[in-house]
Amino acid sequence: MVKLISFKNCPFVQRVMGALVMKNVPFEIEYIELNNKPQWFLDISPNGQVPVLVTENDTVLFESDAIVEYLDDKYAPIEEVSAEQKALDRAWSYQASKHYMPQCGTMASKDKETFETRLTNLAKAFAKAEGKLGDTPFFKGDYVSNVDIAWLPLLHRASVIKNHSGYDMLDGFPKVQKWQAALIESGLTAKTVPADFVEKFSGFYLTNTYLASLKDNKEVA
Repeated sequence: MVKLISFKNCPFVQRVMGALVMKNVPFEIEYIELNNKPQWFLDISPNGQVPVLVTENDTVLFESDAIVEYLDDKYAPIEEVSAEQKALDRAWSYQASKHYMPQCGTMASKDKETFETRLTNLAKAFAKAEGKLGDTPFFKGDYVSNVDIAWLPLLHRASVIKNHSGYDMLDGFPKVQKWQAALIESGLTAKTVPADFVEKFSGFYLTNTYLASLKDNKEVA
């Protein structure tokens, strides 16, 4: 059985878990602490980052893009696509993954001005998706594809923020909001994060941040 090493808030790991879940690949997961990485992990992770996937042959893989591509090569693909479409899917997936850290930075902003400046840049990614999306529930149709899995961490985190602070990071993007709702209703979000995800997430982004002040005001109201 393959083994995934993660910490509980990592969006890159959620993407890898999404691929594993959608492919029905059995796996075990071990969580480490971001601020106290064990030596055994540092010994096997070339960049000291998660995700790390240990294959059934005990090969250690790192970098989420590489891991997702490996899973596509190793196991049955979610869908059969042409070489051109596969390249397009990877490009649209990259449009998501390269914004995982900018979203984290936005959510961690301490004041309104910093938050709004960072959100303006992050919103460019949502605007690109808005222009590409059609009338179907998911990115490419009525089914979850690799592109949906790549965007899942961004859309899921935006949903948690809205639910707990009242702030909608997707305001002004109705197609992306509809897409977000479809992904959450699919049940994939619950299968790709730990049971205490919201608690851990709130400790990072809804405590001592600008969003925390909105959350506190919402609770008072």
